[in-house]
Amino acid sequence: MNPLASEVWMPPLPPMGDGLARPRIGIAGISIESSTFSPHVSGDEAFRIRRGDDLMAYYPFLAEGEELREAAEWVPIHHGRSLPGGAVAPETYRRMKQAILDGIRQSGPFDGFFFDIHGAMSVQGMDDAEADLAVAVREALGPDTLVSTSMDLHGNVSRTLLDQLDLLTCYRMAPHEDVWNTKQRAVHNLLVCLRRTTDVVERRPYKAWLQVPVLLPGEKTSTRLDPAKSLYDKLPAVEALDGVLDASIWVGYAWADEPRCQAAVVVLGDDPALIQQQAEELARAYWDAREDFVFVGPTAMFGEALDEALTEEAPRPFVISDSGDNPTAGGAGDVSWSLTQLLERGDLARPGKSVIHASIFDAEAVAAAFAAGVGGAVDIHVGGRVDSRTAPPAHLKGEVFSLTDGDPVAGRQAVVRAGSVHAILTERRKPFHYLADFTNLGLDPTNADVVVVKIGYLEPELFELAAGWILALTPGGVDQDLLRLGHHRLAPGVYPFEQGVEPHLTATVTRRN
Repeated sequence: MNPLASEVWMPPLPPMGDGLARPRIGIAGISIESSTFSPHVSGDEAFRIRRGDDLMAYYPFLAEGEELREAAEWVPIHHGRSLPGGAVAPETYRRMKQAILDGIRQSGPFDGFFFDIHGAMSVQGMDDAEADLAVAVREALGPDTLVSTSMDLHGNVSRTLLDQLDLLTCYRMAPHEDVWNTKQRAVHNLLVCLRRTTDVVERRPYKAWLQVPVLLPGEKTSTRLDPAKSLYDKLPAVEALDGVLDASIWVGYAWADEPRCQAAVVVLGDDPALIQQQAEELARAYWDAREDFVFVGPTAMFGEALDEALTEEAPRPFVISDSGDNPTAGGAGDVSWSLTQLLERGDLARPGKSVIHASIFDAEAVAAAFAAGVGGAVDIHVGGRVDSRTAPPAHLKGEVFSLTDGDPVAGRQAVVRAGSVHAILTERRKPFHYLADFTNLGLDPTNADVVVVKIGYLEPELFELAAGWILALTPGGVDQDLLRLGHHRLAPGVYPFEQGVEPHLTATVTRRN
């Protein structure tokens, strides 16, 4: 079975060594991807909080009867998870952090700890928020607890974060079809180390770490195509080497302006020389490929993409990514720029084609549509309430096509038809990744002419849907043109912001004493 597959899979745990037969393991973390270029602020309302049994049920590989469930006494403490968005409000972060620390102190001590984070959380007024959390968690746990973390490959690994943790791993697929596989790998590796000895130093693997001064958007580093595919395909072979436990490559997060934001490599194992060699080879391969990364699909400006999509020869349905306001990369989700472009086109002013726009979150506009009722007329301004810098609100005048209530993410939703355009409005921020996101609203994307969706590379169901596709280079908080965003706090020498600087790609090998 392919260890990169999306199925939850791991080899069986090794036989017991001289370690702990059934260790106590705590679970906690905070997971969000935060754009510092988005005016959106992620407050309490953005986070789904899980505790106790609710948190335990979140992990399918820890279900009753599963091998990993029976291998330890699990203590699920507190986990906050949010859609990507803007930077986290400081008071929201402090409350979650304190809940984690209180839970550790009340429920400890622990032999091991599963630290479930993303790696690209930004908090207003703070650099390297995950490192801040990790330092506090380590202090609360004490020095002897073995800590394992799973991360998004779009996270960042600073030296401070590295030093607080014993085991680190991240996704090997983008799109992230291996989310549960990665979290399971982090837990599996933790149990492997806890089983092998009771010596709290000897059970810790060595960590070979180095940052690679390259920072690229996810849409240029999809593992569906080279060079990212070939780079990530190297990892299982490295992991299989005698003396290596795990190997990971982080792309880094491109839409935050912090010194930690760049690619990174971590190789774990018991052979310091070997893991250093492997980490440096992976880092060198990444650096050497820096100019070969290209967008995962064809790109164009939005108007050019529409012109192509609306030709008679264009395959149907034709999907256009509105990449600059992608909520799953941290965009505000209410940028009205692309909707305005659609509404101002004369060839879409009348019915005749089927164009879907997904979506804009605007609670006031949704309320107006509900007040009008299905079939009712609305003349409203939508979007631009959070991100007003990119574009003003769009003027939407049309007929309410459908109304739905109770979506767990979006809340109430309305579709307004204006000529050929079906504009989806949501009460809360929501990504549109699945066909059901559309069909639940009475829309049929399979028979649409054009589907405009706020996304970057296409998630699997949209990828299958698209007979044609263009990634439109649109403005917003996660603009694909990184050089026009205005980064000014990155570490020196990061490509492509600085070019012609040759890095010293020497790995640091460390183990907590």
